[in-house]
Amino acid sequence: MEILSVRELVVRYGDTVAVDHVSFSVDEGEIFGLLGPNGAGKSSTIKAIVGFVDFEGKIEVAGKPVGIETKNLIGYVPEEFMLLESLTPLEFFEFVASVRRVRNDEKVKALIKAFGIERFVNKPIATLSMGTKQKVSVISALLHDPPLLILDEPLNGLDARSSRILKELMQRHVEKGGAVLFSTHIMEIAERLCDRIAVINKGRIIAEGSIEELRELASVEGSLEDVFLKLTGQYEGIREIVDAIS
Repeated sequence: MEILSVRELVVRYGDTVAVDHVSFSVDEGEIFGLLGPNGAGKSSTIKAIVGFVDFEGKIEVAGKPVGIETKNLIGYVPEEFMLLESLTPLEFFEFVASVRRVRNDEKVKALIKAFGIERFVNKPIATLSMGTKQKVSVISALLHDPPLLILDEPLNGLDARSSRILKELMQRHVEKGGAVLFSTHIMEIAERLCDRIAVINKGRIIAEGSIEELRELASVEGSLEDVFLKLTGQYEGIREIVDAIS
């Protein structure tokens, strides 16, 4: 069953078309990767899904048009922090829980312990390191058990242990019937985690499918990185560039 449906999505910033008639769906029980070069339209696509930018087209979450009714169905980790930095992490989690209309103190405690931020929960978020802020952002997305997780470069700044925990939680989430839309620039992680992948370039989806389907489409037998570079037209000339430098 589809948890997320995106049809003919267009996002404009003035005269610039950042997302150009993009369509894809994410099913329950899968991790769907959204990959593309910098400026390809990944974050603009995600911002449209979570309701942060105006768009043309149709977006549905669990069969409902994206809007106020779908907010509680989504847990969102943005690429750039969206934290109330005058609050402490504990105060921020309480704020998020009140907005989401949930109360699960045990879940919050478990997440705080899992990501190792016990020492920081009573300090203003503004004083925390980038890595700890990222952990706060991740915890706030997970605490209300949403059916759809939308994670935009969620591993940025996380230490190895926290990265592993988040990846395990993503897999547990889909095993329980949830879904994950996952944007990352780390190809090895996308290759290990994602059931299906859409490659976006210059605002358009140029390929979509499983890793094997993308390999066939690109006529490449190598890693996802090789496939990605071939599909986005960045593969040719790399060896010559390196040879010229070295």
